[in-house]
Amino acid sequence: MIRLGVDVGGTFTDLILIHEETGQSWVHKVPSTPSDPSEAVIRGVTEICETAGIQPSEIDQFFHGTTVATNIVLEHNGANVGMITTEGFRDILHIARHKRPYNFSLYQDLPWQKYPLIARRHRLVVPERVSADGSVLIPLDEEKTREQVRKLKEAKVDAIAVCFMFSFKNPAHENRVKEIIQEEFPEAYLSVSNEILPQYREYERFSTVALNAFIGPKTSRYIKRLKDTLIEMGVDTGVHLMQSNGGIATAEVAVEKPISLLLSGPVAGLIGGIKAAKNSGFDNVITLDIGGTSADIGVAPNGEMRMRHLLDTRIGQYNAMVPMVDIDTIGAGGGSIAYVDEGGIFRVGPQSAGAAPGPACYNQGGTVPTSTDANVILGRIHPESRLAGSMQIVPELSYQAFDEHIASKLNMTTVDAAAGALKIMTHNMVNAIEMNSVRKGYDPRDFTLVAAGGAGPLFSCDIAEELNIPFVVVPPYPGITAAMGLLATDIAYEKVNTLWASLTHPDVPKIASVIERLETESIAALKADGIADDQIMLRRVCDCRYAGQGYELRVDAPDGEMNEEWVKEVIQRFHQVHEREYASQFPDQEVVAINVRVIGVGLVKSDKEQAFVNQPKENFSANAYPAYPVYFWIRDQLQKVKTPFINREDVPVGTTLSGPAVIQQKDSTTLLPPDCTARFDVYGNIVIDIRKKIEKKFEIFASISN
Repeated sequence: MIRLGVDVGGTFTDLILIHEETGQSWVHKVPSTPSDPSEAVIRGVTEICETAGIQPSEIDQFFHGTTVATNIVLEHNGANVGMITTEGFRDILHIARHKRPYNFSLYQDLPWQKYPLIARRHRLVVPERVSADGSVLIPLDEEKTREQVRKLKEAKVDAIAVCFMFSFKNPAHENRVKEIIQEEFPEAYLSVSNEILPQYREYERFSTVALNAFIGPKTSRYIKRLKDTLIEMGVDTGVHLMQSNGGIATAEVAVEKPISLLLSGPVAGLIGGIKAAKNSGFDNVITLDIGGTSADIGVAPNGEMRMRHLLDTRIGQYNAMVPMVDIDTIGAGGGSIAYVDEGGIFRVGPQSAGAAPGPACYNQGGTVPTSTDANVILGRIHPESRLAGSMQIVPELSYQAFDEHIASKLNMTTVDAAAGALKIMTHNMVNAIEMNSVRKGYDPRDFTLVAAGGAGPLFSCDIAEELNIPFVVVPPYPGITAAMGLLATDIAYEKVNTLWASLTHPDVPKIASVIERLETESIAALKADGIADDQIMLRRVCDCRYAGQGYELRVDAPDGEMNEEWVKEVIQRFHQVHEREYASQFPDQEVVAINVRVIGVGLVKSDKEQAFVNQPKENFSANAYPAYPVYFWIRDQLQKVKTPFINREDVPVGTTLSGPAVIQQKDSTTLLPPDCTARFDVYGNIVIDIRKKIEKKFEIFASISN
């Protein structure tokens, strides 16, 4: 079987091709094409197939991660959207939850008002009303509905969102409006709330459905164009796209519900990091994926991805109440700009030099200092290095940028300024990891740090030392970890329904009937994608809370027959989750299930683990490589140490290296500090042991305290 993973980033499009029968793999990077991301994908597919000596038609599985949907939201360039909603609820999207980003500012732009997903003139109402129990209070006025749809057609909107009150209890009115729109305005992209999010909380539901309509036309056109072009090339296996929930969706499902793609790329990076760590024998994982602009941080206890609370799932400032893996992103990357602010404080990021003009050393017009320039000054990126395999750097420009913007202003040497910039950036990432681990009840000392992205392996050992993390795992191709993650997941769809039923005093047949219906829908969706019965797996989830609480927690429910014992087990699991989240539980309180969910999983990923195939250099010796001066922090002092620069592809599997060393490859550079050892395992991972370095740090602290 030949499997291809393609991840589209802001700067590069990454590809990995695996031939499972031979155990061979190929990686490739091409510049992204923001105006039409499919151009870079097609070019990358063509070139990697040529390199591997295969025809595109030989590809058996095609997996894709994309930032298209996310970029539409962040750049505010989505569709011209209209809305049909219940009379009296036209301004829910404007009012939102009355939350103000800045509590004491009299003059502030609320993002959902400054950049509305749907202009007020296009939010039209019709007479209809369904009660909270699903009964019809006011019948749908079909004639008025046709009139409003015609107005939206005259206004030349691209998409229409349909959102009625309590339609998750009774979708009849929304379904009839959908039929009318298809009769009157069939070319409009449709986003209907009972199909997108049949769940309570009116603002979040309205926002999610509007957001789906906002990104729908552009995203669906991109997916269809990519799919058609691949078919012309002979790739008829279908396009499978990474979703925010960590599962894969077919192109057809992604076209109908593009909002599920909003965290496509970062989630694939977390999955790739989990797989790399698992191959090396580590279960508890913290992934750090550092690119050119940002760093994505994920925490996976026992190798399991955590899901965000549905009221915290946002893109930009817009609520998107769809399942999302819990990943934090901060402005820290290779292009992060170092500067002295107006108060004289030395800062790094979140502003970035981006890909153009990029860091000063790129010699593409950039004049401000960046973290990449700091690594050049400290010798961690050698002047003869070619970034991404082809870009020649100019170190003199890095020195000039730090001299002019940092060193001269703070009366320090250029080297100290560069070291300070990396210290600040490291501290920012340490804080972000602590926010995502320690403050959520996890001890980083029990985890392994996976260094991904082009810049991740440069910072990973320093970050691990600060957090007392004993091991760092660097995957075979750190810069394309997200593309690798695409090949390590399955098709997954999540069906949800608002239940609002007591578990303490349960109506078991009612609960069972709703879950069974969701299971039937999940199985039907997977079979429509061609998944066989023996490849289908179902998971049940209940969103529970104590009676009187305002927010619920996500609880995995057991398999098997749904009876009173099953309900008692759900209650017990909820108490445990509440204890974990809030350090307290209340066994005597009534427990309510607000929503029930069924996650249908279609098993498509390969469980065949691939040993790393490389052609190492005969009689390999680290001492045979040229050594250059590199700055390291040793016993809390910045010291210059002669360090060998080693090509990763030359190192045989099973080799152990002692630091210091710099390990170079096309897509990344790994920094191995003094007092650390690196082992190259059979899966191509570099497993770095930094326990000795941590011990020496504590020895320094002990000597100071004495």
